[in-house]
Amino acid sequence: MSLEEKINADLKTAMKEKNQVALRGIRAVKNALLLAKTDGTGNEVTEEMEIKMVQKLIKQRKESLDIYVKQDREDLAKVEQEEIDVIEKYLPAQLSAEEITPIIEDIIGKTGAAGMKDMGKVMGMASKQLAGQADGKTISNIVKKLLS
Repeated sequence: MSLEEKINADLKTAMKEKNQVALRGIRAVKNALLLAKTDGTGNEVTEEMEIKMVQKLIKQRKESLDIYVKQDREDLAKVEQEEIDVIEKYLPAQLSAEEITPIIEDIIGKTGAAGMKDMGKVMGMASKQLAGQADGKTISNIVKKLLS
């Protein structure tokens, strides 16, 4: 089942259940998919593009959540957190730091990276290999730790 089909099925279910929290999150993903399909480039939306879109939606909401928490706006922070929880269901299972570390160590071995100057090479390969399984911030932190 494609992401679009899954979104449409979940949207119907959320509407029937009158689940406003789920509706907000699902509609955000559906909107992003629709915009990508009708962006005028004529390119088909691939599974990789779908994952990147969902990650972007989560990243935007996490940034908003941080701002709301800093400004002591718990009402708005709660809304963002609820949407994050709904949208995260559409990502593949995320790897833990313990699972990511050996993969990055292997990449460092393959590239022969010796220090922070080689971080770009390692990040490029790691981002491709771990696409959708870990966010860039987590990968970056582990790469920095291993290279320093």
